[in-house]
Amino acid sequence: MTQLKRVLGFRDLLLFYIVTSFSLRWVATAAAAGPSALVIWVIAALGLYVPLVFTVLELSSRYPEEGGIYVWSKRAFGPFAGFITGWTYWGSNLPYFPGLLYFAAANALFIGGTSWQGLATNSGYFIVFAMIGLMITVTMNVVGLDVGKWLNNLGAAAGWIAAVLLMMLGFVSWYRFGAATPITPETLIPSTSLKDVIFWSTIAFAFGGVEAGSTMGEEIRDARQTIPRAILAAGAIVTFLYIAATLAVLLAIPKEQVSGLQGAMQAIQAILVRVGLVWLAPLAAVLVTLNALGGVGGWFAATARLPFVAGIDRFLPQAFGRLHPQWRTPYVALLVQAAIAGLFIFLGQAKTSVRGAYEALVSMGIIAYFIPFLFMFASMIVLQREPAGPDVIRVPGGKPVAILLAAVGFAVTAVSIVLSCIPADEEPDKTFFVVKVVGLSLLLVAIGAVVYVLGRSRGNKS
Repeated sequence: MTQLKRVLGFRDLLLFYIVTSFSLRWVATAAAAGPSALVIWVIAALGLYVPLVFTVLELSSRYPEEGGIYVWSKRAFGPFAGFITGWTYWGSNLPYFPGLLYFAAANALFIGGTSWQGLATNSGYFIVFAMIGLMITVTMNVVGLDVGKWLNNLGAAAGWIAAVLLMMLGFVSWYRFGAATPITPETLIPSTSLKDVIFWSTIAFAFGGVEAGSTMGEEIRDARQTIPRAILAAGAIVTFLYIAATLAVLLAIPKEQVSGLQGAMQAIQAILVRVGLVWLAPLAAVLVTLNALGGVGGWFAATARLPFVAGIDRFLPQAFGRLHPQWRTPYVALLVQAAIAGLFIFLGQAKTSVRGAYEALVSMGIIAYFIPFLFMFASMIVLQREPAGPDVIRVPGGKPVAILLAAVGFAVTAVSIVLSCIPADEEPDKTFFVVKVVGLSLLLVAIGAVVYVLGRSRGNKS
């Protein structure tokens, strides 16, 4: 049996959940929608995050082995559903990594001040930055989680320090100059216009991540106890950070001046200029950039374990189940994932601007990422038929509440997938956007089905 090293304790897992679930780029996206985003955060937390947390808590305590979401779907619906769940969850990161690296590249420009901002629309700069960031993160993860976890931990720490800095500056700005964005009962009411509804799927997507740690079950010390404790602690922290940081941005600058790529740093810099501390801007930019790079590293660590497990199950070539002889990591899975993610960096940029590429990458990531959520929530319902052992952490209220929460999570996920297919008003070629986003998402599923059939045929011959 292939053995992985147990290197993650409670602190490491807590920071892992924070770095994979919290990103300042979603704060900027939310703030751009105005004060109603504060209400949307609460709705998303109740409609997706709460069902997600309780689903992961129960399923990870029922089945704590390596593979997480892949194992749960396979147990509920059979090997094909399990494979497609793992395949699309893994595949969702192929466009997600470039999108997160684009965010890092955009905010890194603030390190150099106004002299670097000329690169903000330079696609060549974004491609080069993304490729370098990709190489750094995959190299650290190939060397091992005991090394790669430091990038995750650093990214998590940088994220909450930047968020706390943003919150402090936002409230200082409000105290001294008043709110830059009026926050009234009227502005808090979510708009139902298509332009405002589109971003709801992104807000729901922002709360994803707590399911990722379960894919590394065999590398977590005392996974059955550590995972639940870390999930609950991270859930409270992440929810607070999103709402408070979004409020801080709205207090600091008008929502019309916020962009999804640079909104967090725009707010921080605007406040620093007001209070005469502009020299802090490069340091804040370093923190935001590190948070993004840590997120890439964390997702690399989690999703590479899925093709590793599938390789052991012989749905993928057995090379995917191979561990590095020295570092004991699934290096083949990691390197293949990095190579394909690099390809998506170029595909996302096709026939669009830097901002258009970023929006397309986000939409593709949401669709592929939420397909496994449909299977996961459905698995939660189906697996209620199996008896729960004494170590299983049940949803308060038992089976009826578990089914209700999973059904709510399933519905919110399905709606989010539909909304993510709609292009923004700023997109110059809306038809090509839809074709690119939907077409590549369907292609990912189709390739997965072909790989599964070939893998099954190979397995039957062995």
